[in-house]
Amino acid sequence: MKARHGSAGKRAAPIRVPQGRHLCDIRHRQSSVPVRKIARMAHQYSNLLIHCVFSTKERRNLIPDALIPKLCKYFAGIGRNHAIPVLAAGGMSNHAHLLIALPPTIPIAKAIQVVKANSSRWLREHGIDFAWQEGYGAFSVSSSNREAVKHYIEHQAEHHRKRSYEKEFETMLRKAGIAFDANEAFG
Repeated sequence: MKARHGSAGKRAAPIRVPQGRHLCDIRHRQSSVPVRKIARMAHQYSNLLIHCVFSTKERRNLIPDALIPKLCKYFAGIGRNHAIPVLAAGGMSNHAHLLIALPPTIPIAKAIQVVKANSSRWLREHGIDFAWQEGYGAFSVSSSNREAVKHYIEHQAEHHRKRSYEKEFETMLRKAGIAFDANEAFG
């Protein structure tokens, strides 16, 4: 190994990286900080707030108004049991909204599948011939918007006096910059 400029002819000790802590192409590293001083992060820190929206099969009015508050509490219980914090839940007879704090180890599709599967079973246990529509909408929420989104979700009845679920969902897709085909989204 050649001596670097300023090393006064001393031979540099080989850099050893413990297994599982490999840095990107360590041989071409330009940093003057020795590798042994670079420690891996011991914890995961995340703030993945997701506004989830999904509808009943064929967007039919299947959820009785009297059951919606209980369903929202049930969503929170599902979240607790599966380590998916539900920060807000709301909806109408044909759709549901959730604000979740998605753990970094759980894919969004899995989180929604768990919520939909457990809640549909619970609704069927209440004597309703029930199914959720396939698919969902998932929209990232900034920390600064968290309270506004919670308020929006918890006050669904007010919003739906003015517009339908379809118009609401279209607006959410457009605001998020998501290209969609209305026939596919609501087909």
